[in-house]
Amino acid sequence: MYAVLFTANTALILCVPTGAQQGDTAAPVVVQPGAPGEPTKTLPTTTKATLPPVSHADVEFMQGMIMHHQQAVEMTAWIPTHSENPELRTLGARISRSQSDEIKFMRRWLATRGEATSMAMAGMPDMDMSGKPMVLMPGMLTGDQMEALRKARGAEFDRLFLQGMIQHHGGALTMVKDLYNTAGAGQDAEIFNFTSDVDNGQRAEIRIMQSMLDKMPLQEKR
Repeated sequence: MYAVLFTANTALILCVPTGAQQGDTAAPVVVQPGAPGEPTKTLPTTTKATLPPVSHADVEFMQGMIMHHQQAVEMTAWIPTHSENPELRTLGARISRSQSDEIKFMRRWLATRGEATSMAMAGMPDMDMSGKPMVLMPGMLTGDQMEALRKARGAEFDRLFLQGMIQHHGGALTMVKDLYNTAGAGQDAEIFNFTSDVDNGQRAEIRIMQSMLDKMPLQEKR
């Protein structure tokens, strides 16, 4: 019988004798698979799975993306009361659900590594952790844009939402690109999988939103 213990970069196989019964005192054997063409290694029974070193750029990316996603969720929360467009309602529900789930994942990732889940200092929402003024992440809507969206209704809201969310998604793609342009960043397996999902998913949603915007009557695009 085998139990497989995964780390971000390795898999440790915990081997237990097939005939082992409850109460057996034989210690399990921990085996680390070798690289292609290399033999496996038997490790001490005290071996524990460890997380890879944390990149500062990875931490800042996750903290910034949480704030980025939170604004998108706030935007979608206005749809039920501001729009009658069923297609937009369906899209908004999907964006809200996926980005809320991703916020939970990012918070877990940071907490597991002992990192703060927010870039802002407690009690100082306009400051980052170094005490400098908070800068919006790429693509995030300004206060004026958010206020215009909040006040809009019907077709005007639909237009502003689509334009704003296309801008917003584009900023997320920029954040992913900037992460991988930073030396030593993006090496964590979970971040790689997450950013791949963000890149693929938001590119697809941008195409959907642009198509919806293109179908709107000209007077509604102004």
